[in-house]
Amino acid sequence: MPQRLRTTALVSVTAACAAIALVAATPASATKPGSGSATGSGSVFMVNPVQSSGIQSLTDQKDSDAAVPQSAYAVVPLRNLDGSGYLRGKWANVQSATGTPAYSTTNTFNYTRHQDQFEQVMGYFWVNQAQEYLQSLGFGSTLPGIVKQPFDVKIDQYGGDNSYQTDKPYRIRLGKGGVDDAEDAEVIVHEYGHAVHASQVPGYGTSLDAGSIGESFGDYLAVSVGLDAAGQYGWPVRAEQACPMDWDSTSYTAAPHCIRRFDTGMTVQTREGEVHADGQIWSQALWEIRLGYVAMHKTTRDWDTTLIDAQFRFAPGTSFSAAAKATYDTALARDGAAAAALVKARFAARGISF
Repeated sequence: MPQRLRTTALVSVTAACAAIALVAATPASATKPGSGSATGSGSVFMVNPVQSSGIQSLTDQKDSDAAVPQSAYAVVPLRNLDGSGYLRGKWANVQSATGTPAYSTTNTFNYTRHQDQFEQVMGYFWVNQAQEYLQSLGFGSTLPGIVKQPFDVKIDQYGGDNSYQTDKPYRIRLGKGGVDDAEDAEVIVHEYGHAVHASQVPGYGTSLDAGSIGESFGDYLAVSVGLDAAGQYGWPVRAEQACPMDWDSTSYTAAPHCIRRFDTGMTVQTREGEVHADGQIWSQALWEIRLGYVAMHKTTRDWDTTLIDAQFRFAPGTSFSAAAKATYDTALARDGAAAAALVKARFAARGISF
């Protein structure tokens, strides 16, 4: 099967994209009573069914509820809602192209995967979770804020089995085909990762290296946010950690399912000249630094904070070398000489020197 792509657009939505039908709330819906509350609850996948169950043989089966175990779901708090009764809030604003928009006067959104509204809940929860994770690292308080605004999430608005992000305005469009993309939290957070880069460095991604780093960071952030959520809510993790989008990729990869990996051994000398493939060079360095921080009795949050803080210093068309140097400098200032030496060594192992 051809490698699955995850893309980002760094320009305004084009006329072709604008032709995609958008379904907004009808005038009648605007008169519905709201919930009057900023908190609620809803059912989501614990990242995704493959990760939480460890069952590599799961398949989509046309959105069948019977295709995944009931144990793959969890009821989670939905925070920062605007009180309208819809899945709109401080950090996420769900707009759906198919099905009826989820609505509840009690902010209770319990659906299963055969219902269109389930993916709407996934979109709201995981975008909000990603923003809360960034804020828990200090972004928006002790460090500059990142994407601190309502973020539009458009469900099943791309007919192909792909998703993408745009930044004018910020939004993600989650596709369908095989496993619908909004059923896998790592797809959602990957696309949000592109918005993180665009928020930090307007116009980011104008070179092959910068684009590769963008795809890599999206994969890495998806895994990191998912693992942090698993720890926060006590969810099981029964699949490989360094293996993003293992549910979404069941339709086009062999088991163990991964859209890409963090342990390919690729270097700049073996790069392919395509951002999704070459991003695995960068993501392997990020993952190995993460493991090294833990071995040094630092935390994964320490590394994520340093990594994301460093990205403010990337140029829109950064090279691997320049981005690695900015990350090294940030690690030296934040975490000390030993951590910086680890960063330098792990990038050097991938053929990235400065």
